[in-house]
Amino acid sequence: MASAERQPVPFWFDPLCPWAWITSRWLLEVEQVRQVRADWRIMSLAFLNLVQREGKGLSADYLDLMRRAWGPVRVCAAAAEHSGPDVLGPLYTAIGTRLHNQKRRDDPSVITEALIEAGLPASMATAATNTELDQLIIASHNEAFDEVGLDVGTPVLRIGGNVLFGPVITPAPRGEAAGRLWDGLVLVAESDGFFELKRTRTRKPSFE
Repeated sequence: MASAERQPVPFWFDPLCPWAWITSRWLLEVEQVRQVRADWRIMSLAFLNLVQREGKGLSADYLDLMRRAWGPVRVCAAAAEHSGPDVLGPLYTAIGTRLHNQKRRDDPSVITEALIEAGLPASMATAATNTELDQLIIASHNEAFDEVGLDVGTPVLRIGGNVLFGPVITPAPRGEAAGRLWDGLVLVAESDGFFELKRTRTRKPSFE
């Protein structure tokens, strides 16, 4: 089935979030075994935590991380403005692989390398400190969080008519296991009045 005939699954991500990264890799697995396609969209953990939640209850270290979180998502916004939304998938993969799989969160060359890999100008890295596209980021962010609410984070995706937080998983299921998880989420999303399934996390993110 052609890509255009597949069910689009809007998926909101902040490049810095390890849990969103794992879930995004699961969604790519789902593409291989179900008739869906990821529709990559940006959200901002910095905006969520520093503005909408006013930084309440956050440690000094996490507040610093959130301030720095603006950079990668601004670069993603600039890339989408430059080349269209289809570039978000390749760019997210290039950034996320370096940040999470390669554990290079403090490496300033990550963004430049990722832009080049995605076929974009390396000079676009300067967008990390440019606030001009922040309203575009916030508009994309609000598209998800106006529906899903502010008591969740990322990953966020839309299945059918419902926006849901999750699934929070580690490691990412592969092959038909990824497809079965998708099938379960479709059933959950179809249930009117469904809000939450959760258990305490007992594992750290695994990027294998």
